[in-house]
Amino acid sequence: MPLLPRRSWITLALLLPLAAWAQSFPNKPVKIIVGFPAGGPLDAHARLLADRLGKELGQPVIIDYKAGAGGTVGAEFVARGEADGYTLLMANTGTMVINPAVYTKLPYQTLRDFVPVARTAQQPLALVVHPDVKAKNVTELVALAKANPGKLNYGSAGNGGISHLVPEMFKSATGTFIVHIPYRGSAPAFTDLMAGQVQLMAESIPQAAQYVKAGKLRALAVTSRERNPALPEVPTMIEAGLKGFEVVGFYGVLAPAGTPKAAIDRLSAAFKATLEAPDVRSRMVTQGADPAFLSSDDFAKFLAAEMPRWAKVVKDSGTQLD
Repeated sequence: MPLLPRRSWITLALLLPLAAWAQSFPNKPVKIIVGFPAGGPLDAHARLLADRLGKELGQPVIIDYKAGAGGTVGAEFVARGEADGYTLLMANTGTMVINPAVYTKLPYQTLRDFVPVARTAQQPLALVVHPDVKAKNVTELVALAKANPGKLNYGSAGNGGISHLVPEMFKSATGTFIVHIPYRGSAPAFTDLMAGQVQLMAESIPQAAQYVKAGKLRALAVTSRERNPALPEVPTMIEAGLKGFEVVGFYGVLAPAGTPKAAIDRLSAAFKATLEAPDVRSRMVTQGADPAFLSSDDFAKFLAAEMPRWAKVVKDSGTQLD
């Protein structure tokens, strides 16, 4: 057997521990950080995936919460954490691509401080109102808002998120003045919406549909190009007369920059298998979401394309936060 050159032995010595680490990953629980309070749509999505994901990884998957500043607190926590694949960020459109355009002093940069793991879902939003609001459709809501400028208000999951920007886009498209009331997540905003403290809200369909079906809220429109199977009787914004009004949010998972590629590949494959499981797909579609998996590389390309698109939306809306 020929002897290997010294350089080859050194390379082999460096690669063997990495290969052994890759084969053993993960060997302890994986934690997913959600940057919003428990009970909101991102939390529900993470929980929907967690059990099956744990089976794919062979380790428990733990959901933890670091709420605040439209997901910024959770994102910063993960970005500054150990880059070992054991602490991940479950993030939404706002955290990943809207916040960088809204906040002038954001403590992270999506494409610099994270490595994408997988896109896990795409989903439109529903424009919902409290049952006491005297508007049965978008046309009536516009008329009501114009007759009462500044007297209607809408709740959001926080400044700068998609549930903030969609109503701002609606106001711009309809020439109405509706007051924004930001909350620390969707769950408290929905609590006040159902109590009548705010009159309307734009939220992801999986979150909104359950309240609409229970008669606690009324859905006036959805933001997708086509109607959603979770709310088949509800028209689209385009059908309601708002030409070109199409907004689809997304969820995805990221790891701190510098996380070993072997860990990213293992995690990405586990998310792919989870999203392909018939029971997971069925539950997501029934709730109104599309299990739209993208691999790490494809998700990175997707984010790079989404960031300038949402930056334009933010600029056009005039939204800017420090």
